[in-house]
Amino acid sequence: LRIARLLVYLRFARTRSAARAMIEGRSLRLNRKHVRRVSETVAIGDVLTFTIGNEVRVVEVTSLPDRRGSPVLAQSFYRELSRD
Repeated sequence: LRIARLLVYLRFARTRSAARAMIEGRSLRLNRKHVRRVSETVAIGDVLTFTIGNEVRVVEVTSLPDRRGSPVLAQSFYRELSRD
């Protein structure tokens, strides 16, 4: 699954354009490496580190969604590792 689409499905970004801006602003890491392309793929077990506002979030992808769902459903696809 492409990372830009995953960010939308997990409700960390409202649109793919917003996800693209997050990636181009270099505020997203995948397994400790900066994400450079919106087409980069994500797999189960990958760790995402990103900032939303002044908050740093680290989450592990536990399963891959096939569409955008409710916020409660979106939270079932990842596990929060730390939240500052």
